[in-house]
Amino acid sequence: FFLVIIYMFYFENEKLRNKIKSIDGRDYGACQSLKGEYDFSERFKLFIHQIPKDPYAPPHTGIYRIIVDRNDDRIVNFKAKTKIQGIAFTDFLARNYFNACKIISKGPRGTGYSGIITIDQPGQSILERNSVVITDETIEVRCFLGLPSRGRRINSQVAEEMLLSELPEIVDSSLFKENIDPDALSKHIESAVDAEYLRGQLDSLDLVAFIANNAILPRKSGTSNKPMSNSDAVPFVAPSSLTIEIDLPHAGQVKGMGVPKGVTLITGGGYHGKSTLLNTLEAGIYNHIYGDGREQCVATIHAAKIRAYSGRHVVKTDISPFIKNLPYQKDTTSFSTTNTSGSTSQAVNIMEAIEAGAKVLLMDEDTCATNFMIRDRKMQKLIKKEDEPITTFIDKVKQLYLEKNISTVLVLGGVGDYFDVSDQVIKMMNYQPFDVTSKAHEISDMFPGKREVEDKAYPFNIRERIPRSESIVSLNKYGKFSVYAKDVHRIHFGEYDIDLTDLEQLMELSQTKALGYALEYSKKYMDGQNTLRKVVEHVMKDIELHGIDIISKRISGHFAWFRGLELAFTLNRLRSFNVIQKDAKLG
Repeated sequence: FFLVIIYMFYFENEKLRNKIKSIDGRDYGACQSLKGEYDFSERFKLFIHQIPKDPYAPPHTGIYRIIVDRNDDRIVNFKAKTKIQGIAFTDFLARNYFNACKIISKGPRGTGYSGIITIDQPGQSILERNSVVITDETIEVRCFLGLPSRGRRINSQVAEEMLLSELPEIVDSSLFKENIDPDALSKHIESAVDAEYLRGQLDSLDLVAFIANNAILPRKSGTSNKPMSNSDAVPFVAPSSLTIEIDLPHAGQVKGMGVPKGVTLITGGGYHGKSTLLNTLEAGIYNHIYGDGREQCVATIHAAKIRAYSGRHVVKTDISPFIKNLPYQKDTTSFSTTNTSGSTSQAVNIMEAIEAGAKVLLMDEDTCATNFMIRDRKMQKLIKKEDEPITTFIDKVKQLYLEKNISTVLVLGGVGDYFDVSDQVIKMMNYQPFDVTSKAHEISDMFPGKREVEDKAYPFNIRERIPRSESIVSLNKYGKFSVYAKDVHRIHFGEYDIDLTDLEQLMELSQTKALGYALEYSKKYMDGQNTLRKVVEHVMKDIELHGIDIISKRISGHFAWFRGLELAFTLNRLRSFNVIQKDAKLG
């Protein structure tokens, strides 16, 4: 029996080796002859599914599939009982494989992406990914090999080393249980389970977020999402008045700061940690890996970061709660433009978030339009309300909560008038939070505001919109399917580039790539009846039931889960996007 296995392994290896040698020095297109299935004895099967026709083609254009049998006693295994456990397990294996590639692969070697063995790079969040797909019988890893070339000529010697030496070593190192730390696997899965449980408790506790004591909030740098070293960072400690205790499935009792529903201000001097706290809330929609520092820092999944971003496309959106009575009687109950101002873009972003189902708005004064946030008394005296189309956010934020149950968390260091409309005020000082709500309200009573409240009674209208499928065109000017993303905040879709710079809760390039394909997939639900929100809900339900692979007919290893909010926001930023606006529904 063992002689048969050894013979089969040798035969398969020789078959692949001979194929590789036969294309040495040939034009790079000859790599296509390697496509097929190869059995590496009882270790794994290799499916060379898709090979780029050019050494300069990016990694996502090639797919190599590694499939191992879960019944093999040598393979790391975990029997997930819940969806979140399964997501965490596949996420762990993806990280293992990526790290093994960095250690074992000697690439790049040659032209373009030559000599690289890699997998879609995970970030700090534990996400559903399709770089690793697990069934009851198998574990499938979808990776990329950049077959080596000199110029555009194939280098068989390096290709042989990659496929017959490095690749098997990477598989052994990342998937064989003898090479995997079981404690690290347990901590990874338990971290995700605890965070998911914690997030699920928020609503019943009337909270929008929770930040655990001793969490490390600051990041390593402005370009790195990894935690600042413990020696440099100040661990988070909740003020006693906002301290909540929660029993988690694995970590046990955890104490931390609960951020209540309503209107919460985060204030304090510059460089004292205000924006860092808000950034933690933004990222709290995701579960984080063990060692990230924010493992037990969570926010409701319906929290949306809002900012001003001039120049964006808007189609038939009702922004009248914030902006109306424009010159020349321009209608703001069905507002369209190809080039918004800062204040208008912020109003649009809020109304689109409400339409898509956001329950919490996260805002930082540094990225907000000043004239959208407040008009002080002096400006009100100079510019009468009848000459000012904008109703500022300070006059609507409380109404938004009372009418729509939509909370706001706002970083603000320069406008004390917001004390008048706040439910909680948290002061950051030396990177630590203090509950100064009573003091802030005392100051409000001592110095009553002299500014006039403007248009507070005007209701929030939700004018639902029905997407038009013909406005979602993924074909370029040559009639070819053209959807790709090269950076986190930009998608090329058909003939357009979609600017996602203001979607600050996108964390990984794989999410952006998935969003591009989800736009095309969403057309199947655009039947002239479904509203934008319904279309998004259908897409997200399909992903929940069938996995992220459902959004593409092509096999991919470069997708990661995104929220329905981001899908709605991305549709709204496609410049060809068009809708039919339904009749107004008063809040």
